[in-house]
Amino acid sequence: MTAAPSLRLRALVTTCLALLAAPMAVAADLAPAQEPVPQATMDAVAALSPWQVRVRGLGVITHDSGSVDQISGSGLSYSDSVIPELDISYYLTDHIAAELILGTTYANIYGEGSIAGLGKIGKTWVLPPTLTLQYHFTDFGAFKPYMGAGVNYTMFYNQSGDAASDVDVKDSFGAALQVGADYMINDHWGVNFDVKKLFLRPDYEATIGGTTYTGKAKLDPWLIGAGVTYRF
Repeated sequence: MTAAPSLRLRALVTTCLALLAAPMAVAADLAPAQEPVPQATMDAVAALSPWQVRVRGLGVITHDSGSVDQISGSGLSYSDSVIPELDISYYLTDHIAAELILGTTYANIYGEGSIAGLGKIGKTWVLPPTLTLQYHFTDFGAFKPYMGAGVNYTMFYNQSGDAASDVDVKDSFGAALQVGADYMINDHWGVNFDVKKLFLRPDYEATIGGTTYTGKAKLDPWLIGAGVTYRF
């Protein structure tokens, strides 16, 4: 008498399991197959080199400040310029890169304040190689902003005097801050906008009327550039 209810219970459980399994089997049949990532795409990503170069047009905008030690109320100002710039980057990781920035320009030096009557004191060419360590943000698709900080060593060469018979601006170290962004058109090519601030305050000597004067030229230039990026 107890076998019949047990058989009926087992039959009921089996039927319920079959009814539950049927929709799952149909759903599995209807689920779209996952498309594999094309091997060519994977190879292209893997093929990206850690090396990158940029070519920019660069505006050099100086901070007109400085003085002559021996003359009270004296001041200095400097000409601005537009130059080409090359920089070379190496990616240590996806986020961290080191960048070497290369370019050269000149600056005319003018007397201001109590020595404004001197006019143009002289001219010097400036070579300010700058090395920065950058952090790159990678969460914005083709738009890739970054910020950096580093050190600058500026060399002054081909110096000549006008009101001064001789000008000697001393080579100098300085700090550098940087912010910018690339917009990548594809894996290799992009456009770039970049702003750097150099803290550059070299000492100098100038000979005027047979007397040698000393002081500090507080250039502190802004470097504002735009150009083309190429990732190898």
